[in-house]
Amino acid sequence: MTTSSQGMADAGRDEVGRLVLGAWDAFLEQAAAVDLARATRLPGWRAHEVCVHLGAWPDHAALADLTAVARAGGTGTPADPDPVNARVTAAHRNASRDEVLAALRRARAATERYLADEPAWVDTAPTVSTVGRLPMLSVVLGQAYELAVHGLDLVSVGAAPPPPDVLRAGLAALADVTGALAAASGIAGGATLATPDGGWRFAAADGGWTVDAVPPGAAVGPAVEAPAVLLLDAASGRANPVVALARRQLRIHDLPGLMTLTPIVQAAPGIPGGPILQLAARTLGGAGGLLSTAGGLLGRLRRG
Repeated sequence: MTTSSQGMADAGRDEVGRLVLGAWDAFLEQAAAVDLARATRLPGWRAHEVCVHLGAWPDHAALADLTAVARAGGTGTPADPDPVNARVTAAHRNASRDEVLAALRRARAATERYLADEPAWVDTAPTVSTVGRLPMLSVVLGQAYELAVHGLDLVSVGAAPPPPDVLRAGLAALADVTGALAAASGIAGGATLATPDGGWRFAAADGGWTVDAVPPGAAVGPAVEAPAVLLLDAASGRANPVVALARRQLRIHDLPGLMTLTPIVQAAPGIPGGPILQLAARTLGGAGGLLSTAGGLLGRLRRG
């Protein structure tokens, strides 16, 4: 059994449950308020597809599958989420509004059951997520990132914006998975995701990682600083961090320190936050300035 820190898993179920179930409640409220047939900002996806792929269906129970992998030792190959999402959304393309909303409620209920019923040891057992091996409780929290990002997608079809607590939960999950992958890559380093309302800092060392909340104005050391919405949009590929940097909507602090994390992108190209790390690499490598090359990245901590 490892004695190393394991990020938000060390915070325990009560804290993780508060963050992720709050994100579920907010997303359910958003989904219930919009026309699911409307096209979102995601090319080819209506609000219907956004909600379908987050739901739990008889042919798609991602959390249960990931829990089973954790219980069995956490071995296997990470799945590519794109074909899985394509299959699920195609299979349920004609599901009714009531069926889609019921699938979302089942997914939230599955998370609540995990938090209430699974043995405590499963929380720190590794499972095989789409970005690599992570503690099961980190994967549970990872839903908060996806719910925050897709909650922002629903804003494009008329939903109210996700509450600040949901954006904060999404950033906690983003910090946690980045710290986990840094630790898995043998990197000693960390960074702060800073917003005007505070943020999160992760630090990896000796095969483990920590995640801590930070107050406003705490962008000390390696950090990426921007409003929470922009950080989530940049991390998920919805916004171009190069453009945001040029407009001074996003700031990078201690670029050499941030550069220590860029090997994560090679190890896990689809990680949430990858575009920002790629931006750091290209910024340092540019001979003429910050915008010598363009970058982009995607947030793929999808439950598949």
